[in-house]
Amino acid sequence: MITQEQLERILRLSGNGIPLVSLYVPVNPGRPDRREFDSRVSSLLDRIRPLAEDRSAGHDVRLSLREDIARIEKTLGEEPLRPGAVAVFSCGGRDIYEQVWLPRRTHDRVVVDADPYVRPLLGVLDEYYRCCAAVVDRRVGQVWEYYLDEVRELEAIRDRVLPKHGYADEYAEYRVRNKADELSKKHYRRLVGELKQLFASGGYDLLAVGGQAHEVPAFVDFLPRELKDRLVGTFTLDRESATPEDIRQKVGELVSEHADQEQRRLVGEILEAKAAGRPAAVGLDETLWAATLAAIRTLAVDGQAAVPGGVCDRDGLLSRSGKTCPLCGEPLREVPDVIDELAESVIDDGGEVRHVDAETELRTQQAGALLRFELPPQPTAAS
Repeated sequence: MITQEQLERILRLSGNGIPLVSLYVPVNPGRPDRREFDSRVSSLLDRIRPLAEDRSAGHDVRLSLREDIARIEKTLGEEPLRPGAVAVFSCGGRDIYEQVWLPRRTHDRVVVDADPYVRPLLGVLDEYYRCCAAVVDRRVGQVWEYYLDEVRELEAIRDRVLPKHGYADEYAEYRVRNKADELSKKHYRRLVGELKQLFASGGYDLLAVGGQAHEVPAFVDFLPRELKDRLVGTFTLDRESATPEDIRQKVGELVSEHADQEQRRLVGEILEAKAAGRPAAVGLDETLWAATLAAIRTLAVDGQAAVPGGVCDRDGLLSRSGKTCPLCGEPLREVPDVIDELAESVIDDGGEVRHVDAETELRTQQAGALLRFELPPQPTAAS
């Protein structure tokens, strides 16, 4: 599982004049096929082997690429396979090698560029909220973390309950029932206190609550407003017999549905803002211009789109056409995917990036954004 520290390290990678190799290889769900995987890796690396022999490139560049190809082929050839995808970022000339397993498939792709090609990586991670799941009954409350389609138990809170037995009369039964209710409330309050501390630390986006059908509503009633606002849904299961896989599936369904709704909501918000004349960009060209001006507050890009383009390294202009920058006249640096450059630019400027896989109008527009301010007219692209 990728950590925030590793992600930040990958985003900061630089070959300092020597290109990096970014490689994404999907692995089929179910039983991974080693022969198919190795063949896919070899086929991708074949695309860049000619670069390692290109005499027009510097000697250090060729040596670095040869080292990258050999190391990637050897390391992935010995790596145990798991469903999803593996991402590799390598620069032999700078002793850089980062390998990340992602929980779902990406398109297979190999890119040689000055910077790591991180858009597929960010696209996968954007889909995954960090969710805290409380599985409750009157005696035990288990707290689980769900992230990147994996779960791990954080803690279990156990409290006393009264034993079930016969009662001498109705009054005695009434007293014991009241006492049991008080103990349950105390247990729920203690569990809520632990959840408040976890969310106060800022580590979680969502909350899910599971347990027996008659107990979950009682616990939800105890949640304060700040936790109810994070509640993504509830699920039913028996805490004593539930396995980690049961919890992973239940919470995963809730989080996946929430992610889909949020993607659709964001696209709708962008389109509505544009129609109402509020600061927004719709379409790739307008969104690239907005990123050039550091105007983007929240970017939404279609998760399946990849468009070649150019970048001006002098003033940061992003374009999918033209050879020279219309702002300064300098040549544009060609890039294999200008949408990847767009996402990185927005991140660098403190904006949010959301990759949208849901079927929305963004599929044809490719990109859209909520802006910090209205855009001035775009300059005429130089040919």
